[in-house]
Amino acid sequence: MNNLWQCLFVFSVATAFVMSENSNNDIQVTCGEQSVHVKWKMNQSMTGNPARLFLGSCFPSQFLNVSNEGAEADFHYPLTECEFRRTATWKYLVYENKLTYRPLPKPYPPSFTYTIRCVNERPKGWTPAFQSSSTGAIQDDFSGPAESSVFPVGSFVPIWAGVNQQAHQPLVLLLEECVASTTLEISPDSLTYPFIANKGCLVDGKKSLSTFLPRSHSSSILLHLQAFRFAVGQEVYIHCKLIAWDPDKLNDVKKACNYNKAIGEWELLDDPFQSSLCQCCDSTCGVRGKRETDSAPEGLVLKSVLGPLTITEDSA
Repeated sequence: MNNLWQCLFVFSVATAFVMSENSNNDIQVTCGEQSVHVKWKMNQSMTGNPARLFLGSCFPSQFLNVSNEGAEADFHYPLTECEFRRTATWKYLVYENKLTYRPLPKPYPPSFTYTIRCVNERPKGWTPAFQSSSTGAIQDDFSGPAESSVFPVGSFVPIWAGVNQQAHQPLVLLLEECVASTTLEISPDSLTYPFIANKGCLVDGKKSLSTFLPRSHSSSILLHLQAFRFAVGQEVYIHCKLIAWDPDKLNDVKKACNYNKAIGEWELLDDPFQSSLCQCCDSTCGVRGKRETDSAPEGLVLKSVLGPLTITEDSA
């Protein structure tokens, strides 16, 4: 069974292997279950300034002399440090960082950059820990993970997202923005289709049957996304920005809005009597000022990637 649950914060892995965008005989990378070990043989220009070598935000753990071949910088750190970027797919957890040599401090660019990427198999039955977020394509009755990652155009992709609230104040989970993309990482060349935009407006619902469903709990959100004609037959990834927010402080930039075709108006998912918060969905939300920021104490900002999914023309 394809397990499509996606998790943002990762604390355990099963097996590991290494992927790099290029090869370099002077750099040796060993990915462990929870850490990475990098050995970097320095050339003459680097040995004069070895403290300018970095793995992400981390300095070398130690410097070693390697007989007559020169010196070596040794990095040995947990994958949760050094600003590793973590991405999850239904099968793998991907940790990525940059190895750089900066002869001059920032903002001067590095003179050398090398990508370090560790890809770990996700353990079966893994569930998120405190302050973690998870998202997934699930069965129509929301009873478990979807058995298939293939969805015909017009069918519904049931999507669930949740945040663990143990030992934390009550939070309401919001999908601030979501886009479909043909790439695991979005770049300027990526083909994209936004379906949640403008700070929580399900804009795809104006032209389809996509809708937020009534909540079973404030810390989770359910979405019936009608499969649209986008990158048919290709791998599609769903990129979402999630906000875990104080439920008593919803506003026009922290909300979840459906479009009600019957009355031709936007409605607030959590309280239709406050649907005035959704009036900006057809214009621009958040023009009142910048009094609230993503780092405000009322909530948490999370990111997650779901996929790959495949949208097909086949209605069978």
